[in-house]
Amino acid sequence: MRRTLRRSCAACAKAKHKCDLHTPRCSRCTLRKVQCIYANEPLSSPGPSKLSMSTIQGTGSSKSNLSFDPFDSYPPTSLPRSRVQNLIVHFLSKIAFQYYPLDLNPGSNPFINSWWPLALADPALFNVSLQTASLDAELHAQKGFHQSAILMHDAVSLIRHKIDDPTLAFQDATMDAVVTLAAIEHGRGNIHECKMHIDAVKRMVAVRGGVAVVKQSSPLTARMVPWVSMLVTGSPQFDVQDDFGNGDGIAPIDQWLPALKTEHNPDVRGLVDFDVDSSLRDILSKLRVILKPTVGSNSNLSTNDLHDLTCYVLHRLLLPFSSELTSISESLRYALAIYMFVIHGPTYYSHVAILHQIVLQLQHHLQAAITFNNMDSSLLTWCFSVGMSASIGTEAHDWFMTHAATITRSQSLETWDNIESYLKSILALDARSKAMFHAAWQPIFDSSVPTEEPPGDPTTARKTLRDHENYDYGTNGSTFPADSSPNPP
Repeated sequence: MRRTLRRSCAACAKAKHKCDLHTPRCSRCTLRKVQCIYANEPLSSPGPSKLSMSTIQGTGSSKSNLSFDPFDSYPPTSLPRSRVQNLIVHFLSKIAFQYYPLDLNPGSNPFINSWWPLALADPALFNVSLQTASLDAELHAQKGFHQSAILMHDAVSLIRHKIDDPTLAFQDATMDAVVTLAAIEHGRGNIHECKMHIDAVKRMVAVRGGVAVVKQSSPLTARMVPWVSMLVTGSPQFDVQDDFGNGDGIAPIDQWLPALKTEHNPDVRGLVDFDVDSSLRDILSKLRVILKPTVGSNSNLSTNDLHDLTCYVLHRLLLPFSSELTSISESLRYALAIYMFVIHGPTYYSHVAILHQIVLQLQHHLQAAITFNNMDSSLLTWCFSVGMSASIGTEAHDWFMTHAATITRSQSLETWDNIESYLKSILALDARSKAMFHAAWQPIFDSSVPTEEPPGDPTTARKTLRDHENYDYGTNGSTFPADSSPNPP
């Protein structure tokens, strides 16, 4: 029988100092360089195999069958024990996979294997994690957000306590908690509070030495912080490394540098002939190699590689360019950004708001490109395909559909096979992107979309589009990112 139920280490208990329960040594013992001994070692920081796997194994059965430590080895909260255990189940069985749907395997999902062990040892992150589960549960119950408000109050108090302690302020768990609070506040429409949290986490990353340094200790934190920061602010908040990995910003994936080699990247469509900025041409050229499907699979990328590639490319595309871009370059810029969002899918937080802003930018610049009548036909078709796919359910969709229908008539693109050959000339199609584009074009081939009668010469297709002026694309000449992003639905 245990002689004590104390959870703190012996040194902190003797000094009557609050212990953060980190293992193998708490932060205070690490700072003081003294031995750290836990009276109840198994209860102080349970590994993922004990709690996470028992939870996941129980998700297919009754929650009452789940095995939890009777001594409450997780950090304390202001909620009843039974409610806390229900929220733990909810987080591990649902929220973890909502946050990272790229990996639905409980054995490798980073929110189960990386995030959860941190949360069990960090009261602030634990409360924030429970809050995400509580918000989801209370949203579906539609009976108010009383418990979420309690968890929010406690989480903010705990984070403030950590920030006041230099040994705790810049930990991975602290940054994870703060950026999650930013997403929660953004979802609630509290843009000022959201920005305050993002500014705080940016300072934390800077003190740590940059995103690349953070990634050495916590790849999950290094992925989540810049991604969520970009989604909730509507623009990139962190710099990127160059093609060769120089700098302290977001790094390119390992496949990026080999894609620079000419022998791996035949110029199938003569990209040098595209009237686009050279940096955009380089990005498209590398994506052609990296995203090219292989036999029996959709790509050479792991789920983490896909996320890292998407994050890096989106930051490259959406950070300010050193020179002014033409309307054709801008069209390719935003079409590539949309394409990366679509093939990646939502991760960590909804990208609906920022994607909508980018779709409007693509629409605006395509309208200008049509006016100048000098855009490559395949590139034009690809950009409209991306716009149609991403604008479904928005006010911009009819504009993309009507103009795409006119392209098919003017260039005699009578079947999906004709369209597919154009699309493949820009980027290879995997199963997902092929299905996405095919679904977008099908209504046009079903003759359900009205078009204008095209002129006889196919080369004047863009003149027909240029003359179609009955649609207000709503950007008023604004440039991305917008001053403020709308709240996601």
